[in-house]
Amino acid sequence: METSHYCPHTPEEIQEMLAATGVGSIEELFDSIPEELRCKRFNLPPGMSEFETYNRLKQLCSENCQDLSLFIGGGYYDHIIPAAVDHLSNRAEFYTAYTPYQPECSQGTLQALFEYQTAICRLTGLDVSNASLYDGATALAEAALMAIRTTNRSRIVVDGCVSPIARQVLATYLSHHDAELVELAPLDGLLNRAELIHQLDDQAAALLVQYPNVFGCIDDFTGLADQVHAKGALLVTAVYPVALGILKSPGELGADIAVGDGQSLGNPLSFGGPSFGFMAARKSHIRNIPGRIVGETVDKNGKRGFVLTLQAREQHIKRHKATSNICSNQSLCALRGLIFLSAVGKQGLADLARLNYDKAEYTKSSLARIPGVTVLQTAPTFNEFTISLPKPAVQVVEALLARGVVAGLPLGSFYDGSENLLVVTVTEKRTRKDIELLVKELEVVLCN
Repeated sequence: METSHYCPHTPEEIQEMLAATGVGSIEELFDSIPEELRCKRFNLPPGMSEFETYNRLKQLCSENCQDLSLFIGGGYYDHIIPAAVDHLSNRAEFYTAYTPYQPECSQGTLQALFEYQTAICRLTGLDVSNASLYDGATALAEAALMAIRTTNRSRIVVDGCVSPIARQVLATYLSHHDAELVELAPLDGLLNRAELIHQLDDQAAALLVQYPNVFGCIDDFTGLADQVHAKGALLVTAVYPVALGILKSPGELGADIAVGDGQSLGNPLSFGGPSFGFMAARKSHIRNIPGRIVGETVDKNGKRGFVLTLQAREQHIKRHKATSNICSNQSLCALRGLIFLSAVGKQGLADLARLNYDKAEYTKSSLARIPGVTVLQTAPTFNEFTISLPKPAVQVVEALLARGVVAGLPLGSFYDGSENLLVVTVTEKRTRKDIELLVKELEVVLCN
């Protein structure tokens, strides 16, 4: 290893520091790392000033993919973030805040989380919410465990139209519990209701569905809750929060628990996360909700105040007594979600959702005119839809990426026989120019 590439000190100074640490060479500092895994050379430049370092980092950042037209979603979405979200969430009172165990000195954080819970309840049409979870996938897994606790049953039935990534997380969670996971194969991109009748028995704790689902379809779940409840099970709905601006809420559909990922609510993509997961439920299930819950109260002088409620400190530090060992509730990201929802408002969220829908419909009709491209239309869609290509979707995506377009999510690695299927996502950020570029470049790639 060449010390000159990562240490600005003289050889004499280096030897003094090594002597102080009790090692004979810099190489000894890395003895705990297997030889085959060691970096042979750090290759760092000489020391730089703050200004020089900043410019160098900007240069390195420019080597990442820039100015791509993004038509990929599958759980994380490229939405506009109002400037107010960054400005308010970057206040030191918020981004330095930590677990609010002591309410007397955490009133601001607790109130923000209380208001967040209120916003999630209004968004989902349900009664109670926790103070957020880690992400959407783990929120779905926590909902399954919550259903098991609530019903004292151990069978979880999940629709195969639920995100494959979320289902992998769910399977990992349940593999360490005395629970059975049953997956229903999709039928034309929708819930296989005929198979559901056979799998939804008196041992089922819950049915897990997604709305809209991974294919982009908005399945009509009207009456599904009654069917599930007739078997004594709970209905858990994973939702895309922006879509709730124009779709029926989980509460209106009769769901018992609603979960989702809050990234689309004012959080950047951040190379895949994390953002925050949200969970809401009916009031009768509040004792089984995992994580933190902030409640409103009054102090001895009658003044309004906020506290963590309905759980003991053991919730966080004693695994064997906790409803769940979820502690990473992503408070700052959840705060961004609250600020986003407050900034756009109820009508603004509806307008945003409508814009996503309209742009997706325009894109859908444009792509349908390309020879060899078929848009799958078994149900209405929101801002995602599935197309069938005359070539493997992975090859098409790779070719389009080289031409500045991220075309979508190939389904071949998730579903057998779906190698030519591609899920295309269109958010409000995609312009007519972006959409026309996608259509033009896809035509070129398919002709080659």
